[in-house]
Amino acid sequence: MGHVLGDVLGVAAAVAVSPLPIIAVILILATPRGRLNGVLFTFGWILGLSALGAVMLVIASPAGASSHGHPAAWAGALKLALGLFLLLFGARRWHRRPKDPSQARLPKWMGAIDRLTPVKVFALGLALAALNAKNAPLTIAAGATIGSAGLPVGQEIASLAVFVVIATCGLLAPLAVFLLGGERAKATLGDWKEWAAQHNVAVMAVLFFVLGLKLFGDGISILVS
Repeated sequence: MGHVLGDVLGVAAAVAVSPLPIIAVILILATPRGRLNGVLFTFGWILGLSALGAVMLVIASPAGASSHGHPAAWAGALKLALGLFLLLFGARRWHRRPKDPSQARLPKWMGAIDRLTPVKVFALGLALAALNAKNAPLTIAAGATIGSAGLPVGQEIASLAVFVVIATCGLLAPLAVFLLGGERAKATLGDWKEWAAQHNVAVMAVLFFVLGLKLFGDGISILVS
């Protein structure tokens, strides 16, 4: 189990530093129902990651590992494809980044966050976890890594749980600041939001490229071993 956690912890950390979900939860916390909606958004995020990871475990576990104890060839092919996707998407994001960070614009849907009902806030967290162009491939890769390692079911579930907890730290940090930070919380979260908004595209592009390169390399290593 230890070597599997070593493989997925880096991926989980990359999911955790996703700028858009962090900006979204900060905006949600600033609404009149911020305390409730912030918690619901985080639960939606956790459910989205858990559900997508669990689906991959169900798909991957029957295939298991190869006869030599290595991940199956299909896992290598999947990582190769996901790595290539992230590399191309990262290059595209970098090419389209604003030359002046102060000119960066947030997605239009963020302007309607203060009008979302609790149910829609929960659904937003679910979607940003399971359908996001970066988080979904990384969660799929993590699930495939865990599922193809030939671990007992209990260790598979425990490994997925560790992945989800680490991947949620990016949302738990602003939520903790809001709940425990008192009067200084708004100023602190405001500074975080401004930085994330200005550097969102560049941060995402670099993450796409680095993680895409890692998954691409992992895929090649599995296929040629």
